[in-house]
Amino acid sequence: MRHNPNWVIIDIFQEYWYKYFNINFCSNGIAGFPEHSQGAMMDKFSLPESPSRFAFPIASAGYPLIFASVFATSVLALLQLRAPALLGLAVTFFIAYFFRDPDRVVPVSDGAVISPADGRVVIAGKVDDTPYYDGPCQKVSIFMSVFNVHVNRIPHEGQVDKIEYHPGKFVNASLDKASEDNERNAVFMISDQGQRFCFVQIAGLIARRIICHIQAGETVHRGRRFGMICFGSRLDVYLPIETKLNVTVGDRVRAGTSILGYFAAL
Repeated sequence: MRHNPNWVIIDIFQEYWYKYFNINFCSNGIAGFPEHSQGAMMDKFSLPESPSRFAFPIASAGYPLIFASVFATSVLALLQLRAPALLGLAVTFFIAYFFRDPDRVVPVSDGAVISPADGRVVIAGKVDDTPYYDGPCQKVSIFMSVFNVHVNRIPHEGQVDKIEYHPGKFVNASLDKASEDNERNAVFMISDQGQRFCFVQIAGLIARRIICHIQAGETVHRGRRFGMICFGSRLDVYLPIETKLNVTVGDRVRAGTSILGYFAAL
């Protein structure tokens, strides 16, 4: 999948604009940028976690790689190997960019299911059979390129019922077969209102590490960070069939901010 370089600039701009200028976000974009917004303006937001103390937050999983890259680059510079040192510097900046972990504001709306990942929607609709849900359900798949933020967030508050890890292959995460063939980690949850849903972290062609910080039996809140997948991947979300989807294939979504759909009232 080709990544439009203009979105990289927009991604960085949107991630930090709220933090410093308190701008209001739309469900799939930000106010003032109607060409990138696909939902109605929403008035109420919350911060699911304490805001970072740093201007450019980095996920903790990235620090070892960043320090290793800085060390290697420093050695190359001391040896006066200019071209390799410049390449090492570029690699260091890219690693820091990849592991960025911006604060996000979460829309406060009854029954709203927010996106657990940044990226592009590649599947959105009904599926009749899946190992992650009993009976027909709504499925939303989000493909994350290496240019997206890879920190994952809880789509809806509730209790973690169980977590299942499955070893597997590393085919392109944008392909349909990645849902069942690739290495993946499935989190099954029950909402406070009793709706069952599941989200699955799927490793991609480059990704070789899935990180999940939550455990079975834990009660979690919408928008909270729960893990990440390193270097290009995908995240599938399985929702009750009655869920009204708010996204279509091709939409760009943002973890913690974009609304994937709404649970039906019980």
